[in-house]
Amino acid sequence: MSTVASAVPWYRAITRDQWRVLAAAKAGWMLDAMDFMLYAMAIGQLRTYFGFNDATAGMLGTVTLVMSGVGGILFGYIADRLGRTRALIGTIALFSVASLGAATSQSVIQLLMWRALLGIGMGGEWASGAVLVSETWPPEHRNKAVSIMQSGWALGYIIAAVMAALILGAPGATAEQWRWLFLVGVCPALFTIWIRRNVREPDAWQRRSADAARVNPFKVIFSKRLRGRALLIILLGSSVQFAYWGIFFWLPAFLARPLAQGGAGMGVVGSLGWIIPVQIGAYFGYLTFGFIADRLGRRKTFVFFMLAAAVLVPIYGQMARSPITLMLLGPVLGYFGHGYFSIFGSLVAEQFPAAVRATGQGTTYNIGRMAGAIAPYTIGAIATLPGIGIGLALGVTSAFFLLGAGLIFTLPDRSGQALEA
Repeated sequence: MSTVASAVPWYRAITRDQWRVLAAAKAGWMLDAMDFMLYAMAIGQLRTYFGFNDATAGMLGTVTLVMSGVGGILFGYIADRLGRTRALIGTIALFSVASLGAATSQSVIQLLMWRALLGIGMGGEWASGAVLVSETWPPEHRNKAVSIMQSGWALGYIIAAVMAALILGAPGATAEQWRWLFLVGVCPALFTIWIRRNVREPDAWQRRSADAARVNPFKVIFSKRLRGRALLIILLGSSVQFAYWGIFFWLPAFLARPLAQGGAGMGVVGSLGWIIPVQIGAYFGYLTFGFIADRLGRRKTFVFFMLAAAVLVPIYGQMARSPITLMLLGPVLGYFGHGYFSIFGSLVAEQFPAAVRATGQGTTYNIGRMAGAIAPYTIGAIATLPGIGIGLALGVTSAFFLLGAGLIFTLPDRSGQALEA
């Protein structure tokens, strides 16, 4: 019996409902990435239109990320109270409306407010979607499922880059062309109709007891039993997300900026041709992480990705200047600079019981995101110092990759085990 079972491809054991859950979470994360990255693609036009500098541009990115932390905490709680699917629908609708609102901005303050609202939806989407997948898929395939879900971010990034090339680079483009780019961001709202009709709540959430439904999840997360674990997740998330956002928030600007300012000198439209290979590498990094982890072990795989990213960032930011070198290194940086995120959806879900899992996942991961959110501002501020430039400033993130490599050993590894009831 076991021989026959082992001969069956793993994907044959996944039910239609489980595939639908994964499709909803992946598509939601993809559309979330698209809406978030539209701002990074439009930074050049926005700086000119509103007249702000790199520090302000970074600050707007930081505000969005801080509010995404708030959204992760809020919608994690909502997902535990009202359901994972309902929370997922709410987050997608929220960040879609916020992108539409950003298109109407008449001042930096208005733009900041709409981007803050978008951040709430962004953080909430991951918190609800990752728990939905982790609770629905079989334990032995959880790493693969979360990797497939996480790969949606790279697709959304690519879509944002393509939209920016088509809209910002269109013949006769005006100084307000960025408004049309943000307008595209309202489209994900239509996807919520499909989710409502085709995705049901996981059994783990439906089976929760009445007493569990009334418990204060924040007291449980930071109870004596779970407090240390929660704080370690926050610390790990902080280090990794500082490293990630420090690089990839500024990557479009680095590629587009003149060599004299520490950039790669590609120009706004021309740089998009180099961004897409990076994100193709990212897609395969996200996608393969879980499969490699199932073979080699999740911790070993994570450490390997961390060390590789720490080495690649200063090479890419400071030493690579020719288009050919940037094109060749781009997919490699994308692969190792993104793929490690596929550990978080399953790793964090394994640390908390079902009644508080979404709150635990949303709170710990997103407090880490809020701490890491200072990266866009920090890198932008460092880049403005005399003789530094954006390329050299990116190298600061390597230290945080190395910190993350060490912190992974502080958390229990329950890969392949059933989630706590």
